[in-house]
Amino acid sequence: MAKLNTRGAKRRWVGNRITRRGLPKKTGGIGLNTTGIARRTFKANMQRKKIRFSDGTVRRIWVRAKDLRSGLYDNPDKSNFCN
Repeated sequence: MAKLNTRGAKRRWVGNRITRRGLPKKTGGIGLNTTGIARRTFKANMQRKKIRFSDGTVRRIWVRAKDLRSGLYDNPDKSNFCN
């Protein structure tokens, strides 16, 4: 099962990891030199949770932690389930 966001089309996005070397000018050095730029991917903080749907069914799906904090999903009562 893919770790895709079920509420929208949020996927991985691409950026750079920049490696620098040297001493910054503000601390008395000659400045920072860029020694490498590597591609990297940024991924959403996905967690597998039990979610109750509007028809009453409960399923485990991958959800973003951002959506959980915002209260987008209805978490089922833990007393009804055995972990």
